[in-house]
Parts: sequence; C-alpha cells; structure tokens
Amino acid sequence: MTTIIFGIFEEGLVYAVMALGVYITYKILDFPDLSVDGTFPLGAALTAAGIANGFLHPAAALFASFLAGALAGCVTGLIHVKLKVRDLLSGIIVMTALYSLNLRIAGKSNLPIFSKETIFSNAFLTENVPDGMQPYMVTIILLAIVLICKLLLDLYLNTRSGYLLRAVGDNDALVTSLAKDNGMVKIVGLAIANGFASLAGSIYCQQKGFFDVSIGTGTMVIGLANVIIGTQLFKRIGFLKTTTAVVLGSIIYKACVSLALTIDDLQLGPVHISVPVIASDMKLITSILFLVILVFSTSGGRKVKKHA
Repeated sequence: MTTIIFGIFEEGLVYAVMALGVYITYKILDFPDLSVDGTFPLGAALTAAGIANGFLHPAAALFASFLAGALAGCVTGLIHVKLKVRDLLSGIIVMTALYSLNLRIAGKSNLPIFSKETIFSNAFLTENVPDGMQPYMVTIILLAIVLICKLLLDLYLNTRSGYLLRAVGDNDALVTSLAKDNGMVKIVGLAIANGFASLAGSIYCQQKGFFDVSIGTGTMVIGLANVIIGTQLFKRIGFLKTTTAVVLGSIIYKACVSLALTIDDLQLGPVHISVPVIASDMKLITSILFLVILVFSTSGGRKVKKHA
C-alpha cells in the first residue's frame, strides 16, 4: 500500500510541473496549445541523449530542457502572432515537427539511461543520504522541484510582465491601451508554459530511466485534467493559490488513474462487474476521466450561471 501511495505522489508531482505550464496556456492565455505533446518528449529526448553520451550533467539537463521547451514555445507563438495562423493549428504544426526533431536528438525511438547517474540516483545521494531515507528520496526531490517551480511561477505572475500576461487572456484591448504588444506577451507566456512541459519531460526521463518517442501522446489531455480537477475542487478555498490547486489536482488525478488500474472486480449490491484492467488501458482511462471531468465542470458552471 505504501508503495502505491508513493507511486501516486511521484507520478503526480512529475506531471504537476507540466500542469503548471498547461495552466498558463489554458487558464491564463486561453490558448489551446497542443505543442505541449511535443515539448514534453523534447525534454526527455534532450536529457536521455545528453546523459547517455556524457555531455550533460543530470542537473544541467533540467535547465537545458527548460530552455529547449521555451524555444519551441516561442516558435508556436511566432507562428500564431507573426504568421497569423490559428492558435490550435500553430500548436499542431510545432507538435508534428517536434516528433521528428525528438527522434533526431535521441537517435532512436527508445533510449535507455538505466546505468547512468540521474538527479534521483547518483554517487552523492548514495554517500550522503542515510539508508533509511533512500526509499523516499525520489519523492523528496520531486517535491522540492515542484515547490521551486510553483514559487517561481507565483513570483513571476506578481511582476509587471505577469500582470500583462493575465491581462492578455482577459482583455487584449487593455494591453494594447497600455502601449504593450499583446502578441509578444503571448509569446512569452507560451515560452514559459512549454519550458515547464519540457522540464517535466526531463524529470520523467530521469525518474523512469529512458526516453520513448511516444511518451508525449496525450500529455495535453493529462495536463488539462490536472488543471480542471485542481481549479474546480479547490475554487471555493480562498487562501489556496491556483498554482497550488493545480499541483494538488495532478496528484488527485494520478490517484484516480491508479485506482482504476488496481480495481479488477466491482461489487455493486447484487450486481458483480468484472473488468480486467491492464496498463495498456491507461490512455482509455485517461480519456474517460477527462470526459467525466469536463462534463461535470461544464454542468457546474451552467448551474452557477443559471442561479446568478
């Protein structure tokens, strides 16, 4: 049971970093950015190639991945803002291009780094961390990274640039009236969002010990589910920051997926339902959960509007 709980926290915290990026595009910019499905494996590909070939330190791979993702986000923004391509299509174009680029970087569709040092497994941790703490180090390191990302994002959103970013999502005309280029503000937002997604891919690669070209499939859906769960469940708790709610939503979402994967038999009164669930069903479970979340969140919004 303890292993399952720590597994949920580890998976949830990895995707929480990516969800912070999706929060920027979905909630702040109102931009359906599908390039996240390409920038998540971009971070993993860069990390795996760098560590496997010895030219990137595991910690440096995190920063390199963030910068690579930010660059990809800038490309999405430039296609949308400068070339006047629709937001959805801009993301699809970059996501498709990144599939080939990720294969180029990694050199093959699957690149393992099991025998290499990572931020979770290295000589420093082996020598300095007591044996009793070793099983918890992955969770502790992930929690530290997520907290740093969350705090940095909170600080940024309270700067002048952060306020402009929020204003672009609410009212483009207001940003223009302040003599600011709303297109440039969007590009900055997309760069930060995809930087977080790519950073999450780097963390995922180091935690799992491999890069696979298909790990980005459905990343946007998972991120949206995390954001919607967090913002809907905790919207009435005033003292809780939205970024904190997104992180908690990521953990809750992973708990739901894990629960679905571990339940094979359901007994509902006299009715016995046997549904053998295997790991390959995860994408199906993800889609069903996301649909349920969307239906409930939308219907909830309609009820509030009706009684207003």
